[in-house]
Amino acid sequence: MQSPVSHEPLLSESRAPSPEPRPLIAILAGEDSGDQLGADLIAALRVRYPQARFAGIGGARMQREGFESWYDIHELSLFGFSEVIRHLPRLLQLRKALVARLLATRPVVVVGIDAPDFNLGVEQRLKQAGLPTVHYVSPSVWAWREKRAEKIGHSANRVLCLFPMEPAIYAKHGIDACFVGHPLADRFALVSDRVGARDVLQLPQQVPVLAVLPGSRLSELTRLGQIFIDAAARVAAAIPGLRVVIPAANPQVHARLTELLAKAPHDETTPLLLDGHAHEAMLAADVVLLASGTATLEAMLAKRPMVVGYRVAPLSYRIARAMKMLKTDIYSLPNILARACGLGDDRLVPEFMQDDCTAANLADATLALFSDSERRGHIVAAFEQLHQALRGDMQGHAGDRAAAAIAELIDAQEQTGG
Repeated sequence: MQSPVSHEPLLSESRAPSPEPRPLIAILAGEDSGDQLGADLIAALRVRYPQARFAGIGGARMQREGFESWYDIHELSLFGFSEVIRHLPRLLQLRKALVARLLATRPVVVVGIDAPDFNLGVEQRLKQAGLPTVHYVSPSVWAWREKRAEKIGHSANRVLCLFPMEPAIYAKHGIDACFVGHPLADRFALVSDRVGARDVLQLPQQVPVLAVLPGSRLSELTRLGQIFIDAAARVAAAIPGLRVVIPAANPQVHARLTELLAKAPHDETTPLLLDGHAHEAMLAADVVLLASGTATLEAMLAKRPMVVGYRVAPLSYRIARAMKMLKTDIYSLPNILARACGLGDDRLVPEFMQDDCTAANLADATLALFSDSERRGHIVAAFEQLHQALRGDMQGHAGDRAAAAIAELIDAQEQTGG
């Protein structure tokens, strides 16, 4: 007689454990530079957390690393008080929706990359709700309201700093901050290759070259584009055989620069407009004329003497002056780093801000650098020291060190049951 067939599931089947949920790591990146930092960070974190999923706000580079972007990164690509104020209702609505989604999904950590006007508010709400938060890229507390460092501690459990002088500022306010190094310092060789860069751009090796970078945003070109092009024309008129190269950061900037250059005479002094290739343009140049910002750091790492100019929107400038928010008398990152690192020369880079940013001033300073080889040699030697300072004595790349600092925070939260 056969035993009856049991339709009960096997014990091993009935007790099979459900798969562990994949931990969520939320990243909120603003701007193209944040997208690059985020992509490097995801790659490094995935080594430590291979089952993790990554979501939030990010761009194309982060998405190529498997990132799920809930919102367009360009939603956060704003600059200056006036732009933020104009878009404030939309930003507040976005922030409200984002906070609600993050509170519902409960990521193991939330990493805000730059975009402090948006991210710090989000981080503060999430930290108050018990989520661990990290702010990657310290706001410029050494230039704008140092006491802001204390407020950042209300938003972030840990701040990841790109510059070596920043953690000490946070330490004065009892904030957990660590120097992870600047990722750009990993992408430039300590000894730059001018010959190779000129070969890539098909520039003659023996001619003088000026690289001009008037900004990567259309709003910057509106304020600076014509001034920089006029300055370059003045320099070209004074230096026989000078080649001027202008790298465009994106197609929109390329189109706008094409319009501006169409007004200029077309002869042997006409600038060469490039699609991208900003690093190669800097490396190929003898001198760089550029807008203040991250590009000045890139020029420093390329070891190229430079002249810096900038104008912010008039409303932004008036607000900053009225509120006495600017706490430094130098503006470009190479000069700020030189002062912080004690090089004894914090005027390595000529700076022309707001009303001083004129074609005549920029051209005169640029010509002075071309004519003074001793000064150029001094600047290059100082830039080599600053490059090494940004690398520090640490092992690995900046993305790896940032991932290690975030992993330490995640593991500490798990151990305490947070």
